[in-house]
Amino acid sequence: MPLFNTDIVYCLFQVVFHDVGALTEKLFPIVEAMQKHFSAGSGAYYSDAIFFLSVAMHRIMPTELKRIVQLDLDLKFRSNIRDLFQEFNHFPAEAVIGIAREMQPVYRHTFWQYHKENPKSRVGDPPPDGLPGFNSGVMLLNLDAMRRSTLYNQLLEPERVARLAEKYHFRGHLGDQDFFTMIGMEHRELFYPLSCGWNRQLCTWWREHGYGDVFQLYYRCDGPVHIYHGNCNTPIPDD
Repeated sequence: MPLFNTDIVYCLFQVVFHDVGALTEKLFPIVEAMQKHFSAGSGAYYSDAIFFLSVAMHRIMPTELKRIVQLDLDLKFRSNIRDLFQEFNHFPAEAVIGIAREMQPVYRHTFWQYHKENPKSRVGDPPPDGLPGFNSGVMLLNLDAMRRSTLYNQLLEPERVARLAEKYHFRGHLGDQDFFTMIGMEHRELFYPLSCGWNRQLCTWWREHGYGDVFQLYYRCDGPVHIYHGNCNTPIPDD
C-alpha cells in the first residue's frame, strides 16, 4: 500500500512511495512511548505509528538519503518547491529539522497547566516573543544531521520522552508535531524556523473555541505566501 493517505515525501524533487505497513512495523519500537503522550483523545487517527514517521525517518530510511522534504496533502504551492529545498542551506550547525510555527493557540491550550504553574514562561505564548509550538504540515528533514545529533537521538529515548511529558503536563493529539513542539521548548537549537509563508495555515477553529481574543496574535503572517495549508479542511484561495 503506497504512502499517499496522509503525507507525500519528496526526495530530491522526486516523489517516493513507501509501504505503510512496512514503515509502521519499523517505527513501532521507536515511537511506542510517544504514542502514550501524543495521541490523547484522538481515537485511532493519530495513534498509528505512521503519524510519527518524521520523528524517526533517519533510522528507517537508507543512509544514501541525506535530506527529505515531507509535506501534508492539503497544501497549495505558490512558489517552486526547489525554493523550499534551498532552505536547507540556511540551517544552523545544530539544526536537524526545518519547520514553521503553529498559527493557532493550540499549544496555549495544551500547556495551560504548565503555564499556570510557571506564569513567567513563554511556553505557548504567541510570536514574536513567545513559543507557540510547531506545525508539521511542511518539514525539512536533514537526515544526516538527525543521524549525527547525539542530543536529538537521546530525546527519542522513552525515559526522556516521559520525563519531558511529565514536566510539561503534556497530553497532545497531533502526533509528530506534538513531539517536536515539546522538545522545542527546551532545545530550540535543533530546529530551523521556516517563515510562516512556507506553511501559511488557514484553519481558524480555535478562534471560535475560546481563544478569539488572542487568535490573531498567532494567526497573523506577514510577508509573501509560498504555500497555503488548508488544515482542518479549510478552503484554499484560488489565487
